[in-house]
Amino acid sequence: MSRNKDAWVSQRAYSLWESEGRPDGRGENHWAQALREFEQLELTKASPDGNDLIEKLKAAGRLMRVYDEAPAVESDRQIKAAR
Repeated sequence: MSRNKDAWVSQRAYSLWESEGRPDGRGENHWAQALREFEQLELTKASPDGNDLIEKLKAAGRLMRVYDEAPAVESDRQIKAAR
């Protein structure tokens, strides 16, 4: 584990322990839960510029298409003309 990961997991495990009233004998459970949470965060983490997320959304077909401004302008004109 990297130092940064260790620090995050350690802090999270401590927070879990505190939130449960500081019970004895649950350290391994708290550490395991914190580790799972860290791994989930890593899986959902986007690159600094967001390109990897955009590619994943495109692959999943969830990225909306960008439409040209011209149809929107034409629609606005039609609405104004109808008034």
